[in-house]
Amino acid sequence: MQKCRHAVSASQPVIFSDNIIVFLDGAAKGNPGPAGIGVIFVRKSGTILREISHFIGLKTNNQAEYEALLAALENAKDFTLHNITLRTDSELIFQQIQGKYKVRNDRLKKYHSRAIKMMSVMPKAKLELIPRAANRQADRLANQAIKRYLKAQFSKE
Repeated sequence: MQKCRHAVSASQPVIFSDNIIVFLDGAAKGNPGPAGIGVIFVRKSGTILREISHFIGLKTNNQAEYEALLAALENAKDFTLHNITLRTDSELIFQQIQGKYKVRNDRLKKYHSRAIKMMSVMPKAKLELIPRAANRQADRLANQAIKRYLKAQFSKE
């Protein structure tokens, strides 16, 4: 995984008494196709603590959504927090993590298992489903990652 753009140093834990909101999104151009993730860590006051925008290869949209969740959970380890709220606009991911939808796809089962395991060690972390319009910044970061990749590919030709 590539390094993240940080608003704070990743080597030192960040301690806040307030809640941290994490917006996450995955995108794929084609299904499967070039895919990216976008993750934003924000204080309730609106201060952006960290932004992540990565190209993740050729994936389906659902794989990209899970990759975004896993990146958010992995990066949450850098923050010593009391509460963290992960926000996604993916109904499938949300319902699968909540146990309301079965995970039928073998590839998604691996992502799901990792996400559940990571969330189990973060007892105060919770996942929320939000409207797509409320997740525009994370969507923008996911799509920027894809655009950077495609631009680099076309400039090579």
